[in-house]
Amino acid sequence: MGLKGVVVECFVGFWDYETAKVMVVKIRPLGIIYRSVQFLIVTYFTWYVFIIQKAYQEIETGPESSIYTKMNGVALSGDTVQDMVEYVRPSEGGDVISAILRKEVTHNQRQGVCAEHFSVPGANCTEDSDCTPQEIGMQGNGKRTGLCVPYYNQTFKTCQIKSWCPIEEFAAVREPALKEAINFTVFIKNTVHFPKFRVLRGNTKGKKNLHSCTYNAVTNIYCPVFTLGYIAKQAEENFTELCETGGVIGVFINWKCNLDLDPSECYPQYAFRRLDLRKDLISSGYNYRFGKYYSRNGSEYRSLVKAFGMRIDVIVHGEAGKFSIIPTIINMVAAMTSVGICSFLCDWILLTFIDKNEIYSDVKFDGITSDPSRELATENTTVSQDSTHTDLSDNVQL
Repeated sequence: MGLKGVVVECFVGFWDYETAKVMVVKIRPLGIIYRSVQFLIVTYFTWYVFIIQKAYQEIETGPESSIYTKMNGVALSGDTVQDMVEYVRPSEGGDVISAILRKEVTHNQRQGVCAEHFSVPGANCTEDSDCTPQEIGMQGNGKRTGLCVPYYNQTFKTCQIKSWCPIEEFAAVREPALKEAINFTVFIKNTVHFPKFRVLRGNTKGKKNLHSCTYNAVTNIYCPVFTLGYIAKQAEENFTELCETGGVIGVFINWKCNLDLDPSECYPQYAFRRLDLRKDLISSGYNYRFGKYYSRNGSEYRSLVKAFGMRIDVIVHGEAGKFSIIPTIINMVAAMTSVGICSFLCDWILLTFIDKNEIYSDVKFDGITSDPSRELATENTTVSQDSTHTDLSDNVQL
């Protein structure tokens, strides 16, 4: 057959019509496999896809969110009463808020010259030639003057610098931890908006007095007031250790709303987890510095504060779903199509492992033309495992 004949045959065959033929195969193991696979597929789509995943709904994720935080509490630091103005940063609230739990303060710093700390690379010296004038080290505390001076009251020497003196590493005073902060409260107000469904929800409800309640997952889900001790405990952290090193705790607010149900079913769920690197690492914990400036005898002074605190990051996740005919049809079609895998699998097993003498394949595949003189087989065929013949028509042998 030449190339022209092949092309003609392919063109003619393209217009042939194929239809499924009903063949009943009475082989019990094959039937068990067929029904078992059917059951698994139907169960998967019914239970997991439609009930658990709610594939009949249109889903919206990533809602628009607004967060406002506020911290309250009073504690004693020595003889000084400290309120939220002293220990809360930033004061205006937002999705990040922190409480100062411990301080290291360097008092009475002023602009001047003093000895560089000995741990700074290249700071140790024996004579002035070891110090380069006007040099500013990125790991140091100031600009070098070119002089080699005694390190405060010690016998060794370091390079002199122009900076805020005395330097923090030498003069910092460690203050006791603010352990009363375990009872400080944080109010977290959250509002989410699902624009696709035009739904607005908040984690507060009614006119409840939020100053007299704290959060409870069963009795007070609309009172988003948490103590720092509760947050640390839920994050599985020791509050005393947090006072020493500081730490970053994530408060996760999860909105999973089924809008086919009553609106009261759309409420927030909270989870807590530490976000920064754990202890025993050089960079573990959370701390930052700030200065308090004042004047004395016409000169500017400052108190440098290194604050160790508990930082709270509020992170909002949301998902809302509502019934829609389009995803319902798509997933139902996918389910019915997947059931066809059962027939494909069983046909493969039948024709590959059982049909050694090509008995079933001869019955399964027929070619029929429009020639009226040719006998047509009956549409329904029954094949049993113990028989090598079947009645396609009267007295026709397989």
